[in-house]
Amino acid sequence: MSSAETTSVVPTVPRDPSPELASMTTIARRWVRTNLFGSLRSGVVTLLTVALLVVLVPPLLRWFVTDAVFYGQSRKVCGAGACWAFVTDRVEMFLYGRYPVSERWRVNLAGLVLAGFAIAAAWPRNPRAVLCVVMLVTLCPLIAGTLLLGGAFGLSYIPTDQWGGLSLNVLLTYATIVIALPLGIVLALGRRSSLPVIRWLCTGFIELLRGVPLLAVLFMAMVMLPMFLPEGTGFDRLLRAIVGLSLFVAAYLAEIVRAGLQGVDKGQYEASASLGLSFWGAHRLVVLPQAFRLTVPGIVNTVIDLFKDTTLVSIIGLFDLLGIIGQALKDPNWLGLGREGYVFAAVVFFICCYAMSLYSRSVERRIAQARH
Repeated sequence: MSSAETTSVVPTVPRDPSPELASMTTIARRWVRTNLFGSLRSGVVTLLTVALLVVLVPPLLRWFVTDAVFYGQSRKVCGAGACWAFVTDRVEMFLYGRYPVSERWRVNLAGLVLAGFAIAAAWPRNPRAVLCVVMLVTLCPLIAGTLLLGGAFGLSYIPTDQWGGLSLNVLLTYATIVIALPLGIVLALGRRSSLPVIRWLCTGFIELLRGVPLLAVLFMAMVMLPMFLPEGTGFDRLLRAIVGLSLFVAAYLAEIVRAGLQGVDKGQYEASASLGLSFWGAHRLVVLPQAFRLTVPGIVNTVIDLFKDTTLVSIIGLFDLLGIIGQALKDPNWLGLGREGYVFAAVVFFICCYAMSLYSRSVERRIAQARH
């Protein structure tokens, strides 16, 4: 028998799909069945949501992208869709306000300085993180303030009434937190003090500021604060806003920190006392670090609320992002395009706030891992 006759023919068998792909498909089906169609009510809500998206998404995409106009010098170029030409033409004004064009590099440099200090302080592997935090609240304001205000080192003086745009929102948020967080810690400790006078004063301050609307606090800072100063003493409008915001936010941060202090086990205080630590030493080395781990979500939530609340300063004559948009809409070339401007502001605020929220979650995960 020849070799050709003895050779067996092996039929070709089609290969099965990848086990990983089959597993992913199974997981996806299970997720859809559990989360989207787990019950009759859930299935109805899912179908209604899909139908609503089918109805709303196409016209929104046409308005946002397909029929939109992105470049131009006036509203004459606008069509049926969004006129983003208004945003692209005024984007620098939205970021810097009326800050002189030739000096805007100083705003960029101040922002880089702030970002550098913040990143160094927030870097989890930084062995000198505490030092970076101290520099963030001491040296960084000095450098940034010198750059923005000028009048020294050959820099021309730029009055604060020319500051504005998104950079003003960031500045107000940063300056307020630098002042309000230490003040909030002192108020929280004072409210827990065993001395009645200190406890009553701190409690009264906290409850008064928490019971008054922020807008009323800002108006009081504008009108009443100069009354407590010597006659003829000027007080910058921006500083008044920072003082009002700081006092208001400090009251809320005090309650957040107090909640964290109450969450620290009493044994930690007793252990600190047994080691011979003083009141301030125990709180600085033992109690406050543990309290801050418990209050990270609350503090970040307050910072996010503050960043959004800085838009209220436009009512007292400071031109933040929303104030600058309102001023730009008075230009005859761009009348009637408030929708595009405010959508742009909403997107910017969402991106900034969501980034802070993501950072908060990463800090919470690191704290949870450290506990285990």
